[in-house]
Amino acid sequence: MSVVQTIRSAAATAIKELYKQDIPVDDIAINVTKPEFEGEYTIVVFTFTKFSRQKPEETGNTIGTYLAAHFPELIAGFNVVKGFLNLSINNEYWVQYLQTNFNNHNVGRKPANGKKVMVEYSSPNTNKPLHLGHLRNNFLGYSIAEILKANGYEVVKANLVNDRGIHICKSMLAWQLFAHGDTPESTGIKGDHLVGDYYVKFETLLKEQAEPIIARVLENDFRDFSGADLERVEKLGALLHKPEIHADKEKSDKIHDEIKELARNKTEIMQQAKIMLQQWEAGNPEVRTLWSTMNGWVYQGFDVTYKRLGIDFDKIYYESETYLLGKDLVEDGLRKGVLFKKEDNSVWIDLTNDGLDQKLLLRGDGTSVYMTQDLGTARLKYDDYQMDLSIYVVADEQNYHFKVLKLILEKLQEPAADGVFHLSYGMVELPHGRMKSREGTVVDADDMITEMVNTSAQHTKESGKLKDFSEDELQRLYEVIGLGAMKFFLLRVDPKKRMIFNPEESIDFHGFTGPFIQYSHARIKSILREAGVTDTSHLDTYRHNDSLLPLEKSLIMLNEQFGEVLEDAQKEMSPSVIANYAFKLAQEFNSFYAEKVDGKYTYSIVNAESEEKKNLRLQIITHTAHTIRRSMELLGIEVPERM
Repeated sequence: MSVVQTIRSAAATAIKELYKQDIPVDDIAINVTKPEFEGEYTIVVFTFTKFSRQKPEETGNTIGTYLAAHFPELIAGFNVVKGFLNLSINNEYWVQYLQTNFNNHNVGRKPANGKKVMVEYSSPNTNKPLHLGHLRNNFLGYSIAEILKANGYEVVKANLVNDRGIHICKSMLAWQLFAHGDTPESTGIKGDHLVGDYYVKFETLLKEQAEPIIARVLENDFRDFSGADLERVEKLGALLHKPEIHADKEKSDKIHDEIKELARNKTEIMQQAKIMLQQWEAGNPEVRTLWSTMNGWVYQGFDVTYKRLGIDFDKIYYESETYLLGKDLVEDGLRKGVLFKKEDNSVWIDLTNDGLDQKLLLRGDGTSVYMTQDLGTARLKYDDYQMDLSIYVVADEQNYHFKVLKLILEKLQEPAADGVFHLSYGMVELPHGRMKSREGTVVDADDMITEMVNTSAQHTKESGKLKDFSEDELQRLYEVIGLGAMKFFLLRVDPKKRMIFNPEESIDFHGFTGPFIQYSHARIKSILREAGVTDTSHLDTYRHNDSLLPLEKSLIMLNEQFGEVLEDAQKEMSPSVIANYAFKLAQEFNSFYAEKVDGKYTYSIVNAESEEKKNLRLQIITHTAHTIRRSMELLGIEVPERM
């Protein structure tokens, strides 16, 4: 039990005895005491005055007196400031905690709770390599999975690969037109990059063919359109000439975007891509063979990137195997009267009473839409694993989609409905602006990794502390620091927030960064080597019997909080909670390590004032190293022994 839970339990006992009130332990608010007041933890007592019938100060004094008298092994003293009861924790409590936990390599890990969770992340398309946006997705999904594991959940890491559809056909068609049989082997280009190059070639040609159509529309020449498209483009053209629309840039841009999309769909190259998609869905052998071959190139490329990133999966689903799922659910929904058909035979659900709108689930020609597929895949995943929670790590652009998905599953009375949870995250931009796949301006994940490793090498060389490293060790160190910098920077921000990724800022060895924390861990390991300690098991029986100096107590206390931090990270579904804690712990250690009085280190270990203090501090820094390492592991980040 953590110190916070121990205090809550003691406070609940005090309230029961003093006021004859049963109060849920978790309802007792406890904070870390503010630095300007004496004590380590503070109980907020305002809510207790309704049954104490005393002023807040009197209530705090009454409870504090009871705790000090009945829990002396925990409470050494107290003071009251208005409605805040500040508690000083007995040194013996911290010493006992340290002796028991300092050498725990799995600090914070909770026992199995019997619950199963699936975390679905990455979800790439097989028409291009992973990019910067995928990096935040992968790091977030992996970290959340590890945090859930540490909190006692059984976790299944899943990846739904988007391996079919018009976007895949674009790359395939461009390869047929321009590749002349090129392969990853013949070109020396990584498979996912090669396929991505042809996607950009397609989009370039598509843009060239669409531009004259768009120009004609803007001149009220609609010769390229017919039927419903003609009606729509004529309406859009008329709107553009209205003064109020012309003066409203946002509305004008939106109309231009719709005209652009209508024009793109009328190009020759897009028509060819649509024919290829129809051929794929019909099982055309030639198209299917090309599809299988090019996807194979992409998977090989993905595997290389995933391995370098340290990302793994327990289960991979493929859209080509799931896109037809959900039709049975639609039929069930029609029979139950939950869904309805329109005149064109399309199937819909009416969510207007839920504050949403009508949602298409099946086109009039019987073909599926994304929602149909996601409904079926939700059932498939639940049938496979019967998980209590199914987490989808998807950008906030899909917030509405997942709200609708959960609601439809609930109305269809699917058992998977209760567990659906959309872990929404903000998009990542670079300092120079947003990336665009169609224009080929997306920053590839592989290129970003290489840039980070090179930047890491540059910064490390500038430090001038490389004489004891072999070349292989240096290359490995650059990789660990570069990837650690990137992962930490992308995870230190709350997932819900959009962010700008600045590679140079992320690798600052003195800032709120991964390398700063990595260096703190390496420094601890250096101190242990300097002290001649390669195995700390001899300290297992050591128990400190003297008083604790302020930063000794503070560092023990901060280490002890890791269990609560781990629970908070899971509750908030945010690795940023862990990232902020790891940085704070590293800062506290550096204060501990560097503090001097009259030119002498206050907390020296090698030159400690006594053997007892040396042993105590060895326990403290060993525990700190384990906690830093464990924190960073939960973020998917390695910490080196030397830097």
